[in-house]
Amino acid sequence: MDTQQQLSPITRALHWLVALAVIGLLAVGFYMGTFEVWSLFPIHKALGVLVLLIILPRVLWRLKNGWPTPVREYPSWEHKLAVVTHWVLILGTLIMPISGFIFSGAGGHGVDVFGLVIAPMNPDPTNPHEVIPFNETVADIGHETHEMVGYIMAIAIVLHIAGALKHHILDKDRTLLRMLGK
Repeated sequence: MDTQQQLSPITRALHWLVALAVIGLLAVGFYMGTFEVWSLFPIHKALGVLVLLIILPRVLWRLKNGWPTPVREYPSWEHKLAVVTHWVLILGTLIMPISGFIFSGAGGHGVDVFGLVIAPMNPDPTNPHEVIPFNETVADIGHETHEMVGYIMAIAIVLHIAGALKHHILDKDRTLLRMLGK
């Protein structure tokens, strides 16, 4: 269990696995969208599905154990900002893979995990390089959600990292050290 002095190995492992995976997938997603590198989509989608398998236990663990107790008292505004940022991160890690799955699946692009088909493609019989959406409206909602939450997540991650560095460098408290297992 997590304490004010130390976080459990499970908490730390789930945090770092999800953090590194989500940051990597966000970076690849921004790269794909900015430079239209569509060849990375199959890998991005497969990893997104696999990361969801780590995100779910992390969310359940956090809901079961609650948020870690702060290492000391902080100003009210700082505590509120931390709470909002943590909720954005936890909800965003769930929304990102689900909205991506909806976007790709409903859009007819299909979702497979390295050959294991999770959602089938719907190729256009007249043009095999194109797909026919199963539901264009749902696909559009999934796409817009995926994109919007991606930007929100990027902002929340920057805030989270800045907060951790503030605690470590300016406050000289144990917040970051606790997440590093020290």
